[in-house]
Amino acid sequence: MINHTALDLAERINLLLRERTDLTLAAAESCTGGSVAQAITAFSGSSNYFLGGIVSYVNTAKHELLGVSEEILETRGAVSPECAVAMAEGARAAFHADIAISTTGIAGPTGATARKPVGLVYIALADGQSTEVTEHVFPGDRAAVTMQAAATALDMVLTAIEARLAESN
Repeated sequence: MINHTALDLAERINLLLRERTDLTLAAAESCTGGSVAQAITAFSGSSNYFLGGIVSYVNTAKHELLGVSEEILETRGAVSPECAVAMAEGARAAFHADIAISTTGIAGPTGATARKPVGLVYIALADGQSTEVTEHVFPGDRAAVTMQAAATALDMVLTAIEARLAESN
């Protein structure tokens, strides 16, 4: 399920990019389960810029499809800033995209530890020049955490697109 905030952000992305074929996006999602890709593809014209997404829910998929190292998965865990960075960079490389976003976290209600509570989400954005990762602890149940994470990821994508377009003008 996509919330209105995520759809609003995806629509703004669409308005900026649907006529441009020189800026492309990709996604690597875990805790959001494809919600970011679903929001982006809810709009006609998204195929002009959205190359695809990978929902890598298990560590094997993160490793095999996105190139997240076994060392990161074993020492830092799937819910870590290092994993989020590797996922975003892996999606960018897999799709040859200009910008890639990733989400990994604990949506709950299970899976939490003393150091990693329910609602902990790392979101990373890779744009070929740098990779930014942010940490969030979203309140609410599983659906609320997922929706907030997807909206935050889309907001990061929108901010990166606006910055990229401002540089080119």
